[in-house]
Amino acid sequence: MYLVKTPFLVKKFLFPSYIWNGKKIAGQKTVYLTFDDGPTPKITEWVLQQLKEYQARATFFCIGKNVVEHPDIYLKLKKSPHEVGNHTFNHFNGWETPTSDYLQNVAACKEVLESKWFRPPYGRIKRKQAKALQQEGYDIVMWSVLSGDFDETLSKEKCLENVLGAVKDGDIVV
Repeated sequence: MYLVKTPFLVKKFLFPSYIWNGKKIAGQKTVYLTFDDGPTPKITEWVLQQLKEYQARATFFCIGKNVVEHPDIYLKLKKSPHEVGNHTFNHFNGWETPTSDYLQNVAACKEVLESKWFRPPYGRIKRKQAKALQQEGYDIVMWSVLSGDFDETLSKEKCLENVLGAVKDGDIVV
């Protein structure tokens, strides 16, 4: 189970050192689009085309293994106006991975992409892992709205409804 909208209490009291929302910009409404797990053939290229068509920018939290396997797509990302972030090398679940192994996997991803932003796969990271990454200079970027696009039981219309029904100015959407 997952929540479409991250509760205020989680953001402000349980994990206040993580980034849950982007900056609000005076005079305009801003939503921060993010994509996880790429780069992958077809999907990443399609997303890049859609973003270009609508003159939108996004942040792509990349898996190091996928960067190595698809360097041409990653190069397109790097040449685009979009940002990239570290999403571990092998998409490790922090709750199920010893801290030393997890940190080594983040470091392996850093070898193929440089970013100060880190998003833990599944949003799962132990406090000790987070603290170590923050001491290394990473900002841990979470989200305030989760589309549910990873849920194979949801239609694309329901994913869109999830976002449109929950999104507010400054939200970070996955």
